Amino acid sequence: MSKKTPQAIRGTQDIFGAEAEAFAFVVETFERVRRIYRFRRLEMPVFEKTEVFARSLGETTDVVSKEMYSFDDRGGESLTLRPEFTAGIARAFLANGWQQYAPLKVATHGPLFRYERPQKGRYRQFHQIDAEVIGAGEPQADVELLAMANQLLRELGINDVTLHLNTLGDAESREAWRAALIEYFRAVKDQLSEESQERLEKNPLRILDSKDPRDKPFLADAPKIDAFLSEEARAFFAAVTSGLDAAGVKWVRAESLVRGLDYYRHTAFEFIPDEGSASAAALGSQSTVLGGGRYDGLMESLGGAATPAVGWAAGIERLAMLVGAREEKPADLVIVVEDDGRVGEAIALIGNVRRAGFTAELVASGSPRKRYDKAVKRGAVVILSLRPAMGNGITTDNPEAGVLSVLGAYR
Repeated sequence: MSKKTPQAIRGTQDIFGAEAEAFAFVVETFERVRRIYRFRRLEMPVFEKTEVFARSLGETTDVVSKEMYSFDDRGGESLTLRPEFTAGIARAFLANGWQQYAPLKVATHGPLFRYERPQKGRYRQFHQIDAEVIGAGEPQADVELLAMANQLLRELGINDVTLHLNTLGDAESREAWRAALIEYFRAVKDQLSEESQERLEKNPLRILDSKDPRDKPFLADAPKIDAFLSEEARAFFAAVTSGLDAAGVKWVRAESLVRGLDYYRHTAFEFIPDEGSASAAALGSQSTVLGGGRYDGLMESLGGAATPAVGWAAGIERLAMLVGAREEKPADLVIVVEDDGRVGEAIALIGNVRRAGFTAELVASGSPRKRYDKAVKRGAVVILSLRPAMGNGITTDNPEAGVLSVLGAYR
């Protein structure tokens, strides 16, 4: 009786070939750009104490109440696979005393986990790139972070997206706006969607980004943050927008762009595909390419001192979809061993070529008569054939020098 082959868990994926090359291209480009901007590499545990996410994300959010993968370890402690990066980074900042490095610019990437309905561009195990500036309260930190995101997208070849930008004001401004929204939506509560009715008292800002058609008639006339901004908050937002203009980052104002959690302050942003663009068609309803904001109140929720911070994250799978499938580049050199007696020579030669920084493959198995044809199909820049009693494909007494000379000319 044959055994049934196990299948991948729903909401996970196996990535290979051209799709894996696109995934790698996103990560490699991110690593290069974060070095240009002097963001330090950060690695963290893939799971944390559940309280790290419950306290930072809020007990009432969908992520905490419905989407987290949580479990008790053998000691009875509740642990959670990370659903996002920021809370874990904040925990690490406080637990390791990284305040001494502030302002700290860090970047990371890796897998995250959320139990939600799988769909195009959204998985239960997914991957993100993430960049944060911790301990910098100046608007210039927001500008640098957004300039970095903009450069990353352009270097990935994603040019049909635009930065959508809003301000949530400082704590005083946000609270005044929140109170006005509650008063406004209470008057029409019975006409709102069930989800918005639930959000009304706890999270009224989230009603503003509702997609439910029952809510939309009331959104246009809802109170706007600009009417409640303090002078300091207004000046902060003006400094961000003028900085973006100076950096050459195009942006549009998006008054409905909000963040529901109380620790978010000032800048909120998303890079969204332009209407009718190829990126919009590729992503469908999953419209946000990269998003983030300033979260000056987060450290306090984790027991730390008030610490300003701003960050963003982007899904690698979504970016890879926009980059498109990428075939692996052909090797610089393929060495064909048509004489089995020269295998040792080929191994030594290919090692030296690789140490010189060139990509190389060895074809030394199967029928000797068919090995050269195999090499041709691989499309290498240079093919070196080691043949019996006929010399080498490159006419020189020193095959290695000849190969490196030819490859160098192509570089």
